[in-house]
Amino acid sequence: MKHTEFSDDPDAPQYSLEERTVAASRTTWVSVAVNLCLSITQIIVGLISKSQGLVADGIHSLSDLIADFVVLFASHHSKKDADEDHPYGHQRFETAASLVLGVLLLAVGIGMLWSAFLKLQDPDTVPKVHIVALWVAVGALIAKESLFRYMLVIAKRVRSSMLVANAWHARSDAASSLVVGIGIIGNLAGYPIFDPIAALIVGFMVANMGWGFAWDALHDLVDRAVDEQEVAAIRETLVTTPGVKGVHDLRTRKMGDMIVVDAHIEVDATINVEAGHDIAVAARARVMQHHRVLDLMAHVDPWHRPDLDHVKRH
Repeated sequence: MKHTEFSDDPDAPQYSLEERTVAASRTTWVSVAVNLCLSITQIIVGLISKSQGLVADGIHSLSDLIADFVVLFASHHSKKDADEDHPYGHQRFETAASLVLGVLLLAVGIGMLWSAFLKLQDPDTVPKVHIVALWVAVGALIAKESLFRYMLVIAKRVRSSMLVANAWHARSDAASSLVVGIGIIGNLAGYPIFDPIAALIVGFMVANMGWGFAWDALHDLVDRAVDEQEVAAIRETLVTTPGVKGVHDLRTRKMGDMIVVDAHIEVDATINVEAGHDIAVAARARVMQHHRVLDLMAHVDPWHRPDLDHVKRH
């Protein structure tokens, strides 16, 4: 999935956990307000105008309300400090929230697919839609696309994959409203079957996006490493630390939107233990300053000058 990738620019501002939590809360409450209004309007107008696609889109918006509260719950818990049971903190609540969002999208998508499929089995029962459904669909499209752009800007600024997931959830709604609008136009043009076909397409789009987010979050929960570009950037920061002669066995794993790193750094074998320790501390501090690293465990290994290898062998 490309939606959760961030820039590795070391000069990019690093936001604190508290700042990211505030951003999550603010954007999510905006999403709650928008989706509450949309879901009520779409479902009521969809039922009155006899548009299955609009009702399906309204149910999708209603599922967003549940998703928004999941995000709020995760944000509240992820900001807690590390404790005895969670020595690395609670950041993985965000990953768990992304998993829940993905499963929710998948379930909603499958439900929409099933409902549309049943309607397509008996096309003669598909009624003609009232034109008011089209105006509501257009209004929903504009509102959801605007919400998506607002949420994505905030999510990328604070580097939160959970907020990115929720933003793309809003984009899936915008895409679904577009398809529903096209289906309603087809229905009004004398092809009633277009409305359930639109609902079928929307169901597939939603289910596919849900699967992607759920699968991505599941990988992070089982300690998937970050991408090679970010690993290379961390390695470069370590290698360029004064006193570090080399780096090997660099391993990473996700902890929410943060990273936990283990690395072996090589220092001159002729210096004392205290000097080697100071180099390791400096390397750790540089990595945590320039990257989204929660913690780095550095193992210090001795490095021997290549031209003195014959001395070691004797």
